[in-house]
Amino acid sequence: MRLFLISLLIVAGSKSSTAIAQPSVPQRPAALNVLLITGGCCHDYERQKSLLTEGISARAHTQWTIVHEGGNRTNHRLSIHDNASWADGFDVVVHNECFAFQKDIDFIHRITDAHKAGVPAVLIHCAMHCYRGPTEEWFKFCGVTSHDHGRKNPITIESIATDHPIMQRLPRTWTTPRGELYNVSHIWDTATPLATGSTVDSDDSSVCVWTNDYGKARIFATTVGHHNETIEQAEYLDLLARGLLWACETLGPDGRPLPGYDGTGVKPPTQAP
Repeated sequence: MRLFLISLLIVAGSKSSTAIAQPSVPQRPAALNVLLITGGCCHDYERQKSLLTEGISARAHTQWTIVHEGGNRTNHRLSIHDNASWADGFDVVVHNECFAFQKDIDFIHRITDAHKAGVPAVLIHCAMHCYRGPTEEWFKFCGVTSHDHGRKNPITIESIATDHPIMQRLPRTWTTPRGELYNVSHIWDTATPLATGSTVDSDDSSVCVWTNDYGKARIFATTVGHHNETIEQAEYLDLLARGLLWACETLGPDGRPLPGYDGTGVKPPTQAP
């Protein structure tokens, strides 16, 4: 009888333990470690660094390091690039700078070499007009060559690759509140155009969103993004976040972030003053 009671207690205890066991919850992957490079002339980079980091973090699982230097100069040498291993430890680099007249070839190659070795990048607006030195390596990295832009007008953006993961779930056509459309004079054969832009004062359109294969790295780029009103636009932030996830290979073929790489869903940035 005593052995029988002990057996019942063991069985009861086993059932109790089974009943309270909970299924394991998949652990969220580490946030993508993002380096934002910004500074230089002609743009409100002080405000934009907040708009970009907060807006993208609401849409993609990211943590940020910001390097902001150069004041309003066009030939500044960012101190981080003095070290050949400047990009080590980062999953992706976002370039939103304007240093058109820094022309030191070794300095330019120190930037591009890190990306060519495999560090992905997101390039925004004036990044395409940077580093116009006696080398075309920066433009090869960008995927397009551009040296000028049209007048400031809203830009109508039309997707020409609606099945691409970046462009899925985005409007086929949308218009920025303000804009400065860059004229693209050459598209390198490593680039894949995703969207074109047009304005009311021209019958011509220009590629304004694309991807590029540069060495071992995925590059996402857009010439759109001069004004704060554009950068805080929901469609624009959606585009950047999806481009960043794609560059890091964390955007699925269905256009959705891979599990754990969606954003915080925090309230979008407020209207810039």
